[in-house]
Amino acid sequence: MFIGRERELKALEKLYTSKKFEFAVIYGRRRVGKTALINRFLGDKKAIYFMGVESNAKQNLENLSKSIIEYSSGIETETSFLSFQAALEYVFKLAEKERLILAIDEYPYVAHSSKSLASTLQLLIDKYKESSKLMLILCGSSMSYMEDHVLAYKAPLYGRRTAQMKLLPFDFEETCHFFKKLSDEDKALIYGVAGGTPQYLLQMNDALSVEDNIKNTFLNPISFLYEEPINLLKQEVREPAVYTAIITAIAAGASRMSEISSKVGEDTNVCSAYIKNLMNLGIVQKETPYGEKTSRKSVYSVEDNMFRFWYRFVLENNSLIARGAADLVYKRIEPKLSDYMGKVFEDICKQYLWKQLLNGICPVEFTSLGRWWGNDPIEKCQTEIDIMGEQDKDTALFAECKWTNEKVDLSVLETLAKRSRLFSYKNIHLYLFSKSGFTTGCIDEANRMGNVTLVSYADIVA
Repeated sequence: MFIGRERELKALEKLYTSKKFEFAVIYGRRRVGKTALINRFLGDKKAIYFMGVESNAKQNLENLSKSIIEYSSGIETETSFLSFQAALEYVFKLAEKERLILAIDEYPYVAHSSKSLASTLQLLIDKYKESSKLMLILCGSSMSYMEDHVLAYKAPLYGRRTAQMKLLPFDFEETCHFFKKLSDEDKALIYGVAGGTPQYLLQMNDALSVEDNIKNTFLNPISFLYEEPINLLKQEVREPAVYTAIITAIAAGASRMSEISSKVGEDTNVCSAYIKNLMNLGIVQKETPYGEKTSRKSVYSVEDNMFRFWYRFVLENNSLIARGAADLVYKRIEPKLSDYMGKVFEDICKQYLWKQLLNGICPVEFTSLGRWWGNDPIEKCQTEIDIMGEQDKDTALFAECKWTNEKVDLSVLETLAKRSRLFSYKNIHLYLFSKSGFTTGCIDEANRMGNVTLVSYADIVA
């Protein structure tokens, strides 16, 4: 099943139809659908597809040679080119006669095995870019390697690519396309536990309840998702145990660097280096109060929903799950799901606001969105705003998001309006997002104020 990625496919098709040399770099986290995208794009086009393996240069050269020779002759053979340069130059020459795609998947594996591969590609691109109709695609899951050794200024291939794509997980709207049979509420819950990574979404069955899906995947010792975060970390980092301790601390509520350091038992400088890597992997995110630059107030949270759910609920119950006590573990999880979904719902609401902006129907043309927290000098207490976005020094929006079974009442609107007055904007628009709708009093006051938009969850998924 292939869903989404229309924008990426359109961009690749545009490169393909240029009829000149093109060099596209595609990278992103594992399981995000890079290979599926490439295979979908290749379709019935004239193409050589080669996936690198974590082995030595000899095996990778043999595998590449087989792919090239099978394409050019239609015959499977054990014959191999003498070098990567000879193999790749043959492809460049083939592409002088016709449009041809060479897709090298898991490029970092091949480049690790042959240290001179990047320089060889650099030489051949410079030699043939004017005469060859080759479309070269390099794809990799090691994001740090692709950024440092393919895209970076000092990399041999710098300046030679004609396009790059960092493939990200699907947003909420895109994940809904996977689950036609689920109720609207269950779609949000599945997004909250599995995130937007295609491979994780494919583990879910929309013919089953959320409870059964969680039991069949996260709470099942033989399931793909049962050990996925640990397995992924082992592939991406050198010391997965320390990373696991950091993610666990953050998922359990430690948000400031000092709190994380204390829970993990490592110096803040050490934790900072690990967290930076987790941020680069898209697992952890750093937030500062909206509009502030200082890092003194910075907090950290688990950005990827699947990791957040796993480290919040699965790891601590690992012993019970291993003994087959899925029912017992789910009974422990279920009462906490609504609270857990609060942050997920905020993320869904942000995505909704961005789509409103891009469609030209948002009353405030913000440039970014974020959470704000700080001191309320009137109430003399700490307070926060779920979502805030500024258009200019005079205009901004403020939003509150409520994932509860009760309708949002007038007091929530009054509180948001009061908090918005902590700032000096002349033009303010308020948004209230609710899972379960709004009371009559809230609706009437919103209509009277005239600068309020009420959005039910049903409106988001409509």
